Amino acid sequence: MLALCACAFVQPGMAQDMMRHVDLNSPDMTTAEMTRDEVAAMVKAATPGHPADFTGKKLSGLDLSGLNLSSAVFRAGRLNKTKLVDTNLDGAVLDQAWLLEADLTGASLQRASLFAAQMMRARLDGANLSRARVVANLTGASLVGAKLSGANLAADMKNQSMGLIHTVLKSARLDNADLRDADLSRAELQFASLKKSDLSGALLRGADLSGADLTEATVSGVDFFGADLASARLVAPVGLETARNFDKAINRDRLLQK
Repeated sequence: MLALCACAFVQPGMAQDMMRHVDLNSPDMTTAEMTRDEVAAMVKAATPGHPADFTGKKLSGLDLSGLNLSSAVFRAGRLNKTKLVDTNLDGAVLDQAWLLEADLTGASLQRASLFAAQMMRARLDGANLSRARVVANLTGASLVGAKLSGANLAADMKNQSMGLIHTVLKSARLDNADLRDADLSRAELQFASLKKSDLSGALLRGADLSGADLTEATVSGVDFFGADLASARLVAPVGLETARNFDKAINRDRLLQK
């Protein structure tokens, strides 16, 4: 399961192929082997040196809203369609976890680790992912008003045996998101909506922004080196004159600025 999750989003073509071999409607992906009370009991029994460990657990469909799950380990866990509204996940480990269509509205994931996590169509509106390490598939996810200041969403350059592991935000909604000083190097942001988002000081080096909408986004100090701007909308941006390497972005001739 660990290998399967890691492979499922490494490359777009590979992701589609691998996902075809996963039965997303199977009990393994849709049911829970624990109750909310049992999860809460494990968290209560945890200590700073031994955080609650839910590695590989099936927790799909549970309502864990409002719980304090800080520092808990959910590595390779299944939390598909799980409700985590206003849940404290600060410092939590969600590496290789499945969170398809999970609801993390208003959740706090500061300094959390989401490496090779599957989060397609997840909802993270108003969530706080400040300084989190995020290398996840967030295709179609909603992060309206989310805080990602100082977050590291850059591609993982060390583990490339199965292809470049990187963050995917295709068609994601990041309107009004706080992305100040975030690292989005090599991230896929095709057709993502970043209207009125704050990207001050962010790194977009090598990011694919084709078709993305950055209308009224703040781009002060943003590093655009190698970013693909084909058909991207950059209407009424704030601070473009202070952006770095804008002249080194690719497909600038196909940029939409009206």
